[in-house]
Amino acid sequence: MIPLEKIKKAHERVKKVVYKTPFAYAPVLSQKVGNEIFLKKENLQTTGAFKLRGAFNKIASLPEDKRKKGVIAASAGNHAQGVAFSANYFNIPSIIVMPEATPLTKVSGVKEYGGEVVLAGNNYDEAYEYAVKLAKEKNMEFIHPFADYDVMAGQGTIALEMLEKVPDLDYIVVPIGGGGLISGIASAAKQINPHIKVIGVTAAGAPAMRLSFLSGSVQDTTFVKTIADGIAVRDTSPVTFEIIKEVVDDIVEVDDEEIANAILFLMERQKLVVEGAGAVGIAALLHHKIKFGAPKKVGVVLSGGNIDVTMINLIIEKGLLKSHRKMKLVITLVDKPGALMRLTEILAEEKANIVSIGYDRTDLNLAIGDANVSIALETRGLEHQESIKRALHKAGFRFVVE
Repeated sequence: MIPLEKIKKAHERVKKVVYKTPFAYAPVLSQKVGNEIFLKKENLQTTGAFKLRGAFNKIASLPEDKRKKGVIAASAGNHAQGVAFSANYFNIPSIIVMPEATPLTKVSGVKEYGGEVVLAGNNYDEAYEYAVKLAKEKNMEFIHPFADYDVMAGQGTIALEMLEKVPDLDYIVVPIGGGGLISGIASAAKQINPHIKVIGVTAAGAPAMRLSFLSGSVQDTTFVKTIADGIAVRDTSPVTFEIIKEVVDDIVEVDDEEIANAILFLMERQKLVVEGAGAVGIAALLHHKIKFGAPKKVGVVLSGGNIDVTMINLIIEKGLLKSHRKMKLVITLVDKPGALMRLTEILAEEKANIVSIGYDRTDLNLAIGDANVSIALETRGLEHQESIKRALHKAGFRFVVE
């Protein structure tokens, strides 16, 4: 594991630039899951994610002659911003290689901190291969996002802050991508309190580290697919895996729908904007992936908040449909004057608010003289939706729920 003294020295370095993020009790979530839940809000960090800690500690630790040549990193976004910010602090050049599908908000963040962005590869691992090659060509220092002891020590400073605030924590729940965050946090936590349990959470679409943990040997995957782009790592790092085997108690996984539910829950009930990777710990709690037994004090790391607004919009839309607060119908009616008015009268009687409406009489599947009305409604739950459907049936309308 990472020595505690190394993590404490990292804390002295990083506190020059790192915001000591809140570690606060979450009453609504605690009541919902039946434990005392505390949230470490690294989504509020200076660069929007915990990665600044490890990146700054690594660059600050470099010998002056190496540092002044500049740095290169590969990242899906959060490590990229941490490296760019830290390079800007030391007034040195930085090049960040990012996967081609990286959300715009993360690309823009890197550029705002003065980093040069190069888009390459379909995922982190392909971007990483290109970045390592580029670092050799340009004779610049490569800053690994997780498989580096100085980087892991920087991430471990989160545990120092958590246990300073709530020293009697029973569990810490941490997202896992490459494993640098949980390696640092678990190393610090276990040396401060050997009885504390550290649980990792992976995305089902990026299962390499969990598969490795369960099998006891390094397992790689052929591809990754998850909305949690910050932990979309295809291959297992042997460096972090060795530490994880030593200090992590269990690893669970959550799927994309569970992650989306957690993002929406945090937004709606905790007033927090958190990206997919940052929400996996909450997803694990909401969907009962961790078995606590008796009520415990649980710290959950919200690792980042750099989520693309288009993803937020998609998650909100799907969340409204799933919770029966929105309803989409395609209704077939006779294409004649007054037919649409009769439909809207029924909806008004049912107190359903129309959000959008479309009218199509050219669909090849329609009988001549019919039209399809695509309509989105604001509704007040499942019972309200059932009432709307009964009213439409009674009036003779044919429809399907999308």
